[in-house]
Amino acid sequence: MSRPVLDVRDLRKIYGAGEATVHALAGVTLSVERGDYVAIMGSSGSGKSTLMNILGALDIPSSGSYHLDGVDVSKLGDRQLALARNRLIGFIFQAFNLIPRTSAVANVELPLAYAGVKPKERRRRAMAALEVVGLVDRARHEPNQLSGGQQQRVAVARALVTEPALLLADEPTGNLDSHSTHDVLNVFDQLSASGRTIVLITHEPEVGDRAKRLIRLVDGRIVSDVRQSPIEQPPAGLTTGRHHVWAGRRA
Repeated sequence: MSRPVLDVRDLRKIYGAGEATVHALAGVTLSVERGDYVAIMGSSGSGKSTLMNILGALDIPSSGSYHLDGVDVSKLGDRQLALARNRLIGFIFQAFNLIPRTSAVANVELPLAYAGVKPKERRRRAMAALEVVGLVDRARHEPNQLSGGQQQRVAVARALVTEPALLLADEPTGNLDSHSTHDVLNVFDQLSASGRTIVLITHEPEVGDRAKRLIRLVDGRIVSDVRQSPIEQPPAGLTTGRHHVWAGRRA
């Protein structure tokens, strides 16, 4: 059996001291196998943002262990952590974080430029990633020429372009309307079907329902971890303008 992409054991994160002590994470143990699609849900203050930062190697736990694709993150120095973030994790943020006045394809190329990939190969891989998210025809458009949903799909392509072990998404539909949310979640469904490993942080039930596995956090602890049945998706073409006339239901 292959090693898990994520393996965390008894993760704890403590802020402050004395009476001001806050236990943001209070012993989280979690394993995510290759190809899984996991949604982590929780209300404000549940610890999900802290967990996101630790899983993304943006912060370190107070105690506990974290292995990312077999690598013990606690043993990495700053330079090695930066390399791990670039090569092993594809980040997708709520705010898109695209560079303004820069084309979609140039935005997607950026992680490859940091990794030292030659320009011709960067362009080839960036266009392939845009094709995956259905935006090849918008490759030359700048962010202000794209809708919110299209900008987020460019951000997904940017996360994909390095072929990371993990796609890590933080509230990826938080700034989107319902139509754009549907489009972006369809992209995640397709990526999951192709074998990508996805961990998604959200507070939206309709987003969590699309994952294969739903984990709920309360007060820094996992209170439920449920394997879900797939949601049946609308037949192709059964839409009217921006309004879907088919109502999805859980199988």
